[in-house]
Amino acid sequence: MSANVGRPRAVACDLDGTLLRNDLTVSPRTRKALADVEAAGILLAFVTGRPPRWIHPVAEQTDHRGLVICANGAQLYDLHTEKVVEEDLISPEILVQAIGMIRGAVPGVTFGMEYGDLFAYESAFPMEDKWSSPDHRKVPASELLGRPGAKLIMRHEVQSSDELAGVIQDVVGGLLEITHSSYRGPAFIEASAAGVTKATALARLCASKGIGPEDVVAFGDMRNDLPMLGWAGRPYAMANAHPEVLAAVGNHAPSNEDDGVAVVLEELLSP
Repeated sequence: MSANVGRPRAVACDLDGTLLRNDLTVSPRTRKALADVEAAGILLAFVTGRPPRWIHPVAEQTDHRGLVICANGAQLYDLHTEKVVEEDLISPEILVQAIGMIRGAVPGVTFGMEYGDLFAYESAFPMEDKWSSPDHRKVPASELLGRPGAKLIMRHEVQSSDELAGVIQDVVGGLLEITHSSYRGPAFIEASAAGVTKATALARLCASKGIGPEDVVAFGDMRNDLPMLGWAGRPYAMANAHPEVLAAVGNHAPSNEDDGVAVVLEELLSP
């Protein structure tokens, strides 16, 4: 871990694999560190690939502190009111074009669409029983194209996420922003509207508060965190991060299982 001098004006933190332990809980130590951040008058933003409907358990564990940038930058969610306050969605016109191009180039790829309040998926999409929920709905493939969405999800049972992300990036280019937050198991690719990333949403939020990147500490572990970690002046990769993230970010925090976020925040907030 490499320390930075001086208190930040904003703290931006990914959730899964970063703030949350592997059992998806927030440790008492981390909970106290977050309370100390807000008590110090520092902007606290959670920045995640999760949709708003997956935030409530986190809100309860963090005492409804801060704001959440959801769906890799597509939605801004207020934890105090538990409502979406801003959205930057993929248009139906872009979905029609992009899905057609990807189907033609990648045999076997299947699609789902995250709206924030609902996840819809075509019949071929591999939806495990453990994820069965009233807010998950199987629909005809054509129905995925009729409504603006926060995040397009693509699955492939043979290719890895790293491999498939590169292929899809080459196919759709500037139509969508391609990333992923897993690198073990079958491919699970996430796409936002062109130009929408964790970094762009965080930069907009910070600018609205008069905060520049040099005053932002950010934590992350996966490839979808790289834009945010590249924008923030004081980035930290978790010890458990994707190898590409560890290689790209000079400062390393202890793992999510070792309260890495809390360790760094305690150091930054110490007198």
